[in-house]
Amino acid sequence: MNEPHGMILIDVTPGMGGEFDRSFLERTGHDVVICHGPEQGELCPLLAGTGCEMVDRAHGIVFALDLDDDQHRSILQRYHEITRPEVPIRAVVRPGQRTKYADLIESFEVWEHQPTVADLDGFAAGVEAADRDL
Repeated sequence: MNEPHGMILIDVTPGMGGEFDRSFLERTGHDVVICHGPEQGELCPLLAGTGCEMVDRAHGIVFALDLDDDQHRSILQRYHEITRPEVPIRAVVRPGQRTKYADLIESFEVWEHQPTVADLDGFAAGVEAADRDL
């Protein structure tokens, strides 16, 4: 029997394409956890200094929150600061945001479209490769 792969965190705003289709990543043997970001008026635990168990456990992160939101940009920056360098992080951005937020996203692989099966397959392979290096 195959060993399950590491957990993948999908950080997505419900208004940005609704529920992220996680079924492909689950079929590749990954546990997938969805976070919809902080509630309106709430501060993300990463920014409040209390930490986030989901981020701590993640072997890969797909960030699809809205970069036009100050708090969401801060969350992405925090991912860069606290995750191990071998944890793959992909940022899904809207057209034009790659240029507008170039300094913030320069250290991440960026998708300017809804991730395709090929994108997700490559991402899952990167997570598995990072797991082997641990």
